Order: sequence, then C-alpha cells, then structure tokens
Amino acid sequence: MAESGKESMNTAKSPSVDQREPRRRPGMNTRRHVRAMAAAYKAMYYCSGIFTAGHTTERIEADVFTGVSPVWESLFPEMPAEIDERNKTVAVTYLPDMPPRIAAWRPGLGSTQLPIGATLDAVKYLPRLPEDLIIPNTDDEPWPQGDKEAAVTLPSPQADALERVVKNAFDGEVYGGITWGVVIVKDGRIISERYDESRGYDIHTPHRTNSAAKGFAVSVVGAAVKQGLMDIYKKAPLPEWRTPGDPRRQITTNDLLHMCSGLYTERAGNPQQELYFGGVAATERSVVNIVDCMPGKRWVYAGSDTILAVRAVRTAIRDDARFHLFPFQELFWKIGMTRTTTETDWNGDFLMSGQAWSTARDFARFGILYLNDGVWNGERILPEGWSKYVATPAPDQPNMPDGRGYGAQFWLFGPEQGLPEGVYTAAGARGQYSMIIPSRNVVIVRRGFDIMDEQGQSGFRLTRFVSDVLKALETPA
Repeated sequence: MAESGKESMNTAKSPSVDQREPRRRPGMNTRRHVRAMAAAYKAMYYCSGIFTAGHTTERIEADVFTGVSPVWESLFPEMPAEIDERNKTVAVTYLPDMPPRIAAWRPGLGSTQLPIGATLDAVKYLPRLPEDLIIPNTDDEPWPQGDKEAAVTLPSPQADALERVVKNAFDGEVYGGITWGVVIVKDGRIISERYDESRGYDIHTPHRTNSAAKGFAVSVVGAAVKQGLMDIYKKAPLPEWRTPGDPRRQITTNDLLHMCSGLYTERAGNPQQELYFGGVAATERSVVNIVDCMPGKRWVYAGSDTILAVRAVRTAIRDDARFHLFPFQELFWKIGMTRTTTETDWNGDFLMSGQAWSTARDFARFGILYLNDGVWNGERILPEGWSKYVATPAPDQPNMPDGRGYGAQFWLFGPEQGLPEGVYTAAGARGQYSMIIPSRNVVIVRRGFDIMDEQGQSGFRLTRFVSDVLKALETPA
C-alpha cells in the first residue's frame, strides 16, 4: 500500500535534487548518496517495524524517525514509501533516475536491504530459513524459558522504593531519555517490570537493539567455541586473509571481539552505516579492509569487527543453511529468546553489530544466561568462563568521559561510575541496556528511543538509574 496524506503532498511539492544542487555527474554528487542512505533507513525501519514488531507507521515515525541526522529527518517526508503487505517489502523512492531503496522481510531472518540500484527481482535471491521451520513458542512454560511465574513480590518497603525508581525512569526528567520498557531481575525472577503501554509496548514487543546486539554476537561466537567449531585465538579466521604475506594474517577473532583488529576506520563505527544503509555487503567492505595498526594494540569502536567475528563462525561452520539457523537454534531459542530476530546483509552475513530486534524480557533472559556463566536449565551453552572473558578489559581501552571500559563486545562499569565492581552490559544506541551485576545477582534491562547527544551517547542517565535501583533493593524489609 502506498503512504498517503502529508507525505505524498510533500513529495509532489518538493524540488528535485537537480533544482537544489548544481548539476554534477552522478559519481560526484555526494548528495545522491545521502538520499540513498536516508531512503534505506526509512525502508528498513518500516519493514522491520511493521513485519517483525507489528508497529504502525505512525508509531515507527514517532519513535525512530526523530533524533537521527537532521539532514535525513528533512528528507524522510519527501521520499514516498510503497509498503507491500502481501510480499512484505518496502520500497522508498529517493531519485527519479534510480530504482527505489528496497527492504524485504523473511520469517525468522527479519529485514534485509538490497544494494543501491537493485530492483525487486533481487528479493528472490536473499537468504531464507527453511520453509517448514517452526519458530518455537515457549510463552506457556515457566520463566525464564517462558513467561509463566516470572515475577516474585518483594517485601513492601523494597517494592515501594523500587516502584518509585522505575516510575521515574519513564517521566523523562529524573533520568532523562525516553523509556519504553524496564525489567529488573534478581535471583532469576522478575521483581519489577513496566512498559509504556500508551505507545503500544508490552512484554512481547520487540524493538531494534542497535549495538546491544554486539553482546549477542560474542555469544554466538561463544556457542561455536563451546561446540569445538572454532578457536578465537587462531590467526586469520577468514580465508580472504590467509594469502602469504597478507598482514591481516595476524588478526584473530579475539582481536575482533575486543575491537582491536587494527583495521582501518575513519571514525568510530565506520563503515557500519554503509553496511546498514548503503547496501554494501560485509564481504565487499569489511572483509577487504586494510590494516592501519597492529592487531591487539589499538581500541576503535568499529561495527565491522563484530560482523567479521560472526562471519568467522560462518567460515568455521562451512554450511550456510546451518549457519543461518545457528544463532537461533544454538543460542536464542535455547534460552527462550523466541522474539529476537537478527538480520543479514543481502549476501547472508549477519549484521550482528546492531541490526537486530528483541524484547525487554529477552534482554533479561540474555542477562540471566551470563549471570549463570553460560548455563541454562543445566545445559552449558557458552564455554566455562565465557562470562569472565567478555567482562575482562580488552588490551586497549576507550577514553570515555565517565571512565567506563570495554571487554569483549560488552561495556564495563564499576566503582569509578558509582556501581559495584564487575558490572557489565550489552549497550545500544538510543538507550538499549542489559546491565549484569554479578555481585548482586541482578539484571537491569532498560529499553528506550532516546535522542543522542553530539558524542553519540544516550540521553538516559544509566549509572544513576542502576545505582538507585540497587539502593532501593537495600531498603530494610
């Protein structure tokens, strides 16, 4: 179905690119690429938001089309989207001389964008899970595998103190940000849970994880290590790097997980956006990157390192059908994360540096797995000591204003941030957190769609919130 109303009117009245910009050869017109990226952002969020999360277009526009690049925000209204409910595709027109940017949804794997210039005919070549595959539904099983008997009641003084803290997380004043979900787990059971129901969020509503998916990525690697499929300390985990004389032969999966690959990047996160919204496959951009620093020596927050670590799992498995099922069958579904979807590029590599959708309860289950050092219902899913591995500082550390550190795809917190020793979290843009506090046997999940500051940080005061939660739990009974 085509969008109507204000957007169509804006499209009809808007000047063309050629009217606003000097005429240039397409290859020199960077404005074209900006439009292509913005169109892909719109297509991807509509596609995943509608077909994975069940959001309305109005909800998506309110939650994720604001707080991004001002240039992109100005372009969204003038680029019409065609939403095909039957074939589950979204096509966003952005230039008169180019095909639209297209995102296509498939069961289990969610949405994938086609590369710039591709047409709808290319959708049939995208990777798919088996047609007869049934995604498990564990809702009626006991928590944490399912949703039954999930909560326990705290003594009144603690419950009241905690309720005040959690309520404040949603007012946008005390802690800032825009919160849609909070789940707090202690000793394996939910002790507090709240959602912004006015926006349509509840225990089963997934939303984009952004970089919190990096925690999923290192866990997929861990599951592969547990099964003896790979060794993270082995050099050159990708075949493209094994040519004699190639300096990338020195890179290990361990380097990739620590964000210390030494591969070139112009800035933090680069070239992640080209993979997310430029339609570039990981094999065309991340794999062929050049060395800029010796492996293990320099920390740079680069999503390509994460994507390549998961591609190393693909290399180890050597069976794409099995690889595309691996995160679900060997990790997510085993621990009840049945509403978590992680998406691929058009070439079949998981973009697990941030392109995933998940619920707040699934974030809580994920945290419980790490509190239990990778054991779930008596089954060891991650190697023994994997929780310690991800929470151990990387060889080089970021220079963050608040002093937080980095392990293996998890951010590290402690007394310097006013929290207990050994706290770590999967963390994503716009305020996605699964804080793991081993000393208290607590997981604190906070999900939001915050406006980012100039440094790319969420407006939510995370450490203050976590500190207040822990203080509330110390209230005398």
